Amino acid sequence: MKLKSSEPFWLVKNGIINSYPSLRENLDTEILIVGGGITGSLIAHQCMADGYKTVLIDRREIGHGSTSATTSMLQYEIDVPLHQLIDLIGEEAAVASYWACYKSIDDLKKIVKEVKSDCGFKKKESLYFAALKKDVGWLKKEFEARKKIGIPVKWLESDAIAKKFHIQHSYGGILSEQGGSIDAFQLAHDILAYNHKNGLQIFDKTDIKKVTYKQNGVTVLTEHGTTITAKKIIYCNGFESTEIIKDKFVNLLSTYAMVGERFEDDQSHLNDTLFWNTAEPYIYMRTTDDNRLLIGGEDEDFVDATKRDSLLNDKSGKLTKYLKKILPDYDFRMDFVWAGTFGETKDGLPYIGKHPNFPSAYFVLGFGGNGITFSVIGMELVSEMLKNKKHPLADYFKFRR
Repeated sequence: MKLKSSEPFWLVKNGIINSYPSLRENLDTEILIVGGGITGSLIAHQCMADGYKTVLIDRREIGHGSTSATTSMLQYEIDVPLHQLIDLIGEEAAVASYWACYKSIDDLKKIVKEVKSDCGFKKKESLYFAALKKDVGWLKKEFEARKKIGIPVKWLESDAIAKKFHIQHSYGGILSEQGGSIDAFQLAHDILAYNHKNGLQIFDKTDIKKVTYKQNGVTVLTEHGTTITAKKIIYCNGFESTEIIKDKFVNLLSTYAMVGERFEDDQSHLNDTLFWNTAEPYIYMRTTDDNRLLIGGEDEDFVDATKRDSLLNDKSGKLTKYLKKILPDYDFRMDFVWAGTFGETKDGLPYIGKHPNFPSAYFVLGFGGNGITFSVIGMELVSEMLKNKKHPLADYFKFRR
């Protein structure tokens, strides 16, 4: 019997990249970052670049939270389509948010180059296609909205999609020039290793037991009985922020993903494009840099980890069935299947900035399908906020907006 790994593909592929100690002494620093995933690594990179004495801690091994489970699709598209987001928050805010996400993919490329990461960063196109005939009307409206603001897009009919990508049962879609893919687990490690050499202090397996917030700083008590005193604390802990913030600001969802065996035949028609559809919940798909196919989706409300993981067989079966429908000639054999938890906000936008209940604290919570691009945007916002300057996007991403 062949067993399938229920560990995220990235953990098995990469193994242990770097290990850091748990905290064994009291520390005093300017910036304390909580969370050692891709968001925490990016914010640490920015804080180090800005010259702050910075400490980063994580309750787990580095990168073993959501970063290990992400599908690492780099999309400028926000989970709420542009034309709907304009209706929700206004044209200026929606357009600025979309363009910020667009720019962030190129900004991330520069960071990858700067830290000399082996994360397999690759620029790709993105195809957003209609899963049902009834979706064509609003998807064409979305195409026109993007085209109107200058985003480079093309409309492809179903026969063109079938010819170019071999995808069946689509009803047309938006092809965008901007997109990309990475191994976020590898990149987080590479960014942290780069900054560790330059003085960033990193401690994993160090959980927080208590935080005392004051206007002039925070004092953190860890599980080991050690303390960290910091002028500012920045939470980059994704959905685990719901343990701290009691507002109902995010809906937690479980998502499922699987990766196939290495494909020996030519799949160049898939390698340069990200795919996702208009289904609710939507299905997403990409290839990896070692020639595997990754497909995910089948999201549902998060109850607990046990319930989430008990559905792996059922969800992988449904994903396999859908894959066979749209790529009937693809010889997919599953190697890895896993589940992850992520957050969905009312407008598809992240929460980045201060919360009124937590003096001397900032949050960088890049929820949604494009959380990585939101985290890149968060670098700019945090940099400005720490200098007491206001970023143009700050009001769109604030709490209680």
